[in-house]
Amino acid sequence: MPATPVVSDSPGSTPLSGSSPLPGADPLAGPAAPSGPRSRGLALAVIASGMLMIVLDGSVVTVAMPAVQRDLGFSPAGLSWVVNAYLIAFGSLLLLAGRLGDLLGRKRMFLAGTAVFTAASLLAGVAGSPAVLVLARFLQGVGSAMAAAVSLGILVTLFVEPAERAKAIAVFSFTGAAGASIGQVLGGVLTDALNWHWIFIINLPIGLAALAGAKLVLPADKGSGLAAGADVIGALLVTAGLMLGIYTVVKVGEQGWTSARTLGLGALSVALLAGFVVRQATARTPLMPLRVLRPRGVRGANLVQVLMVAALFSFQVLVALYLQQVLGYSAARTGLAMLPAAVVIGAVSLGVSARLNARFGERNVLLAGLALLVGVLGLLVRIPVHADYVTDLLPVMLLAAGFGLALPALTTLGMSGAGADDAGLASGLFNTTQQIGMALGVAVLSTLAASRTDGLLADGRSRAEALTGGYHLAFAVGAGLLVTAFVLALVMLRAPGKATAPAAPKGL
Repeated sequence: MPATPVVSDSPGSTPLSGSSPLPGADPLAGPAAPSGPRSRGLALAVIASGMLMIVLDGSVVTVAMPAVQRDLGFSPAGLSWVVNAYLIAFGSLLLLAGRLGDLLGRKRMFLAGTAVFTAASLLAGVAGSPAVLVLARFLQGVGSAMAAAVSLGILVTLFVEPAERAKAIAVFSFTGAAGASIGQVLGGVLTDALNWHWIFIINLPIGLAALAGAKLVLPADKGSGLAAGADVIGALLVTAGLMLGIYTVVKVGEQGWTSARTLGLGALSVALLAGFVVRQATARTPLMPLRVLRPRGVRGANLVQVLMVAALFSFQVLVALYLQQVLGYSAARTGLAMLPAAVVIGAVSLGVSARLNARFGERNVLLAGLALLVGVLGLLVRIPVHADYVTDLLPVMLLAAGFGLALPALTTLGMSGAGADDAGLASGLFNTTQQIGMALGVAVLSTLAASRTDGLLADGRSRAEALTGGYHLAFAVGAGLLVTAFVLALVMLRAPGKATAPAAPKGL
């Protein structure tokens, strides 16, 4: 029997239904969901386009960083804030934005987030100083959080049939899995052919088109209202805790893991998040009802995602740095060298992942994908200083197909317990753990690589040898994280049983 996501019937959640309006839908605004396959397909295209823009922006910057530094005069430490400002805003606001989408309307949140992101992209594109660019990147992170937090929530309320939902999640996952590699290609080409400003300006036509399409085709929902969960204290606790925690992690490279500043800020972040959990257990209208974490698959999928994303930072970013700093590739050539990874990830996630999930179950497909990804980092541990692309790097790019298997399966498992009332929150939670994983990958793997490189330079190694040695260590640690993720998936993610027919929403 093919494994399919089970719709939660836990108290306080509303099972998804394809034939009834979403809770809080405004009858004057039209149907709560597109009524036919073509309409749902258009809605999926809009969601995927908006997410592709966000994902591209996250990776397009990596290959343009040297050009940005030369043009605006960033210091080496200051340059990291072009990434960190975005990461802190994005990661810390996802959970809040997801819940507000449930309360105020997911369509409204998606539209507002896309508008903020598009306007911030214009500001980044015309930035003439480091301060303006960092501010624009922070605002881009705010807009990204607003739009990304509700995207999966919209998707799972549109596609309720298991086969349709699997295909839709495969398309959505493609934007995350292959979009990052496509962003590096696009970033390199735009930076070399024009200049780095265009990596942000290119978002304007995409953002305007996404706004126009979203207004026309996304389901009209009014949300359940602030009275259903307007927990201001909880919102302040979780946002402050996540923002402080991510800030602490991304500053580890400068402060060190055992510095008083790191330990103090880390302890304060943990205390704030612990206070948030206590608040959610006792509040009359919690921001994040703890029932969202009740399904074992949801907990397991989010834990696995943290480890997987942290590990794959070493592939996504450190391989690009290796190509440029060790092999001497240009920005455009680096992007093109990464293109085979984008192609195979896209082919697998769009072409076969849904069928494999239906036949073998999401858990088994996830395990196969993780095994391939362990092979990716295992090969990179042995990458030489003078690598040949065809024999040393191309096999790595092709094995990246494992991401195209793992991410759609993991996304389905992570959203498996989401009812209609909590779909935005579950989406925000899943995206939040993704950003936490990215922050951990940035902090842990880049710090280890830099420390190892400095040690090898002190021993008299050449710069290319020292850099390669640093990357080897990061790749080895990343492989260990993936092995841990594999074990967790094996233990925590049991194959779901037969999907139950969705019940009617409450009150009908």
